[in-house]
Amino acid sequence: MGISNCGFLTLVFLLCISTQSATSNLASHNFLKCFHSQTNLSVDSNSSSSSNVIFTTNGSSYTSVLQSSAQNLRFATASTPKPQLIVRPLHESHIQAAVICSRKNSINIRIRSGGHDYEGLSYVSNIPFVIIDLANLRSIKIDVENKTAWVESGATLGELYHAIAEESNTYGFPAGSCPTMGVGGHLGGGGFGTIFRKYGLAADNVIDARIVDVNGRIFDRKSTGEELFWAIRGGGGASFGIIFAWKINLVPVPSIVTVFDIGKTLEPAGATKLLQKWQLVADKLSDTLFLDVVIAGNSNNTIAASFRALFLGVSEELLSTMEESFPELGVERKDCTEMSWIQSVLYFAGFSTRESYDVLLNRTNPYKSSFKAKSDYVKEPISEKGLQGLWKILGEEESGYMIWTPYGGRMSEISEFEIPFPHRSGNLYLIQYMVTWEAEEETEEHVNWITRLYEYITPFVSKNPRSAYLNYRDLDLGINMNENESYEQASVWGLKYFNSNFKRLAQIKAQVDPSDFFWYKQSIPLFLS
Repeated sequence: MGISNCGFLTLVFLLCISTQSATSNLASHNFLKCFHSQTNLSVDSNSSSSSNVIFTTNGSSYTSVLQSSAQNLRFATASTPKPQLIVRPLHESHIQAAVICSRKNSINIRIRSGGHDYEGLSYVSNIPFVIIDLANLRSIKIDVENKTAWVESGATLGELYHAIAEESNTYGFPAGSCPTMGVGGHLGGGGFGTIFRKYGLAADNVIDARIVDVNGRIFDRKSTGEELFWAIRGGGGASFGIIFAWKINLVPVPSIVTVFDIGKTLEPAGATKLLQKWQLVADKLSDTLFLDVVIAGNSNNTIAASFRALFLGVSEELLSTMEESFPELGVERKDCTEMSWIQSVLYFAGFSTRESYDVLLNRTNPYKSSFKAKSDYVKEPISEKGLQGLWKILGEEESGYMIWTPYGGRMSEISEFEIPFPHRSGNLYLIQYMVTWEAEEETEEHVNWITRLYEYITPFVSKNPRSAYLNYRDLDLGINMNENESYEQASVWGLKYFNSNFKRLAQIKAQVDPSDFFWYKQSIPLFLS
């Protein structure tokens, strides 16, 4: 009795899967042996010497470690591909060993600090892989006298802000407002927050770094040279090596800052009028004032807009500025709260400013959900007609919203070529589109909505290329289908993140990682002249 074509194909498929599984298991076994020879740590996952460094799939802590900083639950399902091993280095030598052994055994790696990569690229891969999780490397050394700090990549922004506040109430750092975000990925992609109009991006304030290269060697800025140092500040550091420590400049902050959060529920006409004015003034305000807006639609044909401000000064000065530049918002003294800079960190992170800033040391994100995000840059105000259509689509999705972040100030003064992040002068504001959901079966519905929103707004945003922000990772822009993806193919997505800096990034990649070992779906390709 012969086997059917369908049965034969199924048998071949199962044999292929079985072969791949056996190959993968052998590679994992060989990785462990290699790692032991490099570090002298036992390959037994139950031994005390390796229990905090190596986590295997059959180990009791594997699942909890894997899920510990997987921020997008869309990529934490039962069907999501899992790593063969997780390495949590306790020392830089463990990173070196992990790179050497992964390369020797042809195992792909993913590098994770905080796990906030929007598309899960720091902990997901469709080919056999190992996660190098930097969570244990989170030392922070503040040098107030020289206005600098060394911070390891596994530290969170909350831990960094806490460490600064412990040493000084007159310095801060211009990074993001989410305290559980890992420093490594944030700085590697640019990084902005409430004082970036005054001081530029987090990456603009990096002055040195320590990196493990493809050969397992450790370099700093002096030994690696200015080209690679240029690339890792906003160019996506994981394409070039494993950056495990950063030296940053601290920036001065006044003893008193002022905040407000004014919510408006408006008819579409009123929202259009108010946001048209915001578009005209937000990027031109003093660089000491940050005024973003969160916008959501409602099914009852109203628009909810929340205007959030941080001013580097006292409330009287802020009120004077708002009355002169944006009286339509109607800011009053009762809307304003004066506080210290570290309290403003708590405020924008959603914590009470009356509680201890020790809450910033909590590395667990309480707001995890499944989500999809996209981004755009706006160079000219969106027209009245454009806004009216936008409100209609926003009203169709209860869990969808936009954040408009104003540029200008220091961001318009720094050259687009200073670091790989190119979005400087000429940009009025950045849009982040976001939708969240709980049930896995709802994924398609919500992703389709945000795709439709993104398509609608096409005529009103930047063009040639239609730019995007790397730290708001979006695989819809395009992906590398395999290792050694051509520069031309990768340009489909790369030019959107980096504009004309993409070619220089690819040239540097070809020099420092010619085998394309640090490959992932949106890693920088090789530019081969």
